[in-house]
This record gives sequence, C-alpha cells and structure tokens, in this order.
Amino acid sequence: MRWLWWLLAYVSLGLGIIGIVVPGLPTVPFVLLSAFAAARGSKRLHDWLLAHRQFGPMIHDWQAGGAVSRRAKWLASLMMSASAILILLVMPDRWMALPGIVVMAMVAAWLWRRPEPL
Repeated sequence: MRWLWWLLAYVSLGLGIIGIVVPGLPTVPFVLLSAFAAARGSKRLHDWLLAHRQFGPMIHDWQAGGAVSRRAKWLASLMMSASAILILLVMPDRWMALPGIVVMAMVAAWLWRRPEPL
C-alpha cells in the first residue's frame, strides 16, 4: 500500500507543477494532496515539501487548521478569473464555458471562506 501513496504523492506533485503554467489546472490542491500522500508513502518527499520555500508555508498553514493566506486567495482568484476569460475566448459556444466558470466561482467562494493564518 505504501507504494500507492508514494505514486499518488509524485503524480499529484507533478500535476501541481504543471498547474503553475497551465491555466485552469490548480496548483495548490495538488501540492496539498502530494503532502498528504507523501506523509504516508515517502518521508523524504514529505520532508522536502515541508522545507520548500514556496510550498512549505502553504502546507503548514493548511495542516494547522485549513488556513489559506490572503495572498494565496487573491492569486487563486486572479488565476481563476484569467482562466474563465481564456475559456470564454476559445470556446466556440459560450454556453460550453459555463460549467467550468461555475465550478471556478464555487471554488473561489469556498476559498474565501477559509480562515487565514495567524
């Protein structure tokens, strides 16, 4: 079972890294999932994630009570807005963009309801 956690940790981290440059693909949830899985499958990866300059503070905040920094909330909201605009521009029929935009709006609403770190 440990190798499945290991695999999930590395696949999620890979998707999170890809999400840095691909609009519409989130980074933070995949990094958090990677940390969760790494804690069960790869101590080395888990330690690396916790010590990482960018990922570490975000993971610590989340583990301390589901907190998300205000900066991360703004950045996520801006990226989701940019993704929504991009989707509207490339979809042949605007109604096809609606499900993705509704999901992003729901995620943004949920995100802004999360506590902020102290």
